[in-house]
Amino acid sequence: MVDVWTIAGSLEPVPVLSRLDLLAEPVAAAVKALPDPERLAVAEIDPTLADTAEFCAHYGSPLDASANCVVVAGKRGGELRYAACMVMATMRADVNGVIRKRLDARKASFAPMDDAVSLTSMEYGGITPIGLPAGWPILLSPEVAAAPELVVGSGIRGSKILVPGDVLAKLPGAEIIEDMAR
Repeated sequence: MVDVWTIAGSLEPVPVLSRLDLLAEPVAAAVKALPDPERLAVAEIDPTLADTAEFCAHYGSPLDASANCVVVAGKRGGELRYAACMVMATMRADVNGVIRKRLDARKASFAPMDDAVSLTSMEYGGITPIGLPAGWPILLSPEVAAAPELVVGSGIRGSKILVPGDVLAKLPGAEIIEDMAR
């Protein structure tokens, strides 16, 4: 699959296991534990172009093939509950509706950047659902799970992972949540 990425644009994807140095440490450990890591590729990028719009414009990768991972914090009675939410880059996560209800929280919001970075051991702008803390739910919009090819973060700003959506749907803690994105 690595040789047939139609969404790569000018990226030069290589098998992910051949360049674990392009992944954050927890992402590399999780990739090695996947049942089918050969279905993933990684490509080095300019870290100043990691943000989705700039990345897509510069590398010619379609915006509708990019998925973003955001860390959401839900609060109820002083207890914080975290989740990773994956939505297509062309959509917005329904944090205060569907996601808040799934977390059984009175209040939900994007986790502060410092919290997201320290809890995931990943760089802001590169957070990915692969290699998140054990026990975190990974909430996927159906569009992400069904995508044949996606570009997602790698845990660092200097690379991107290319992955089929069904691989993300099989991650520990992954759930497909209807109407999570609009």
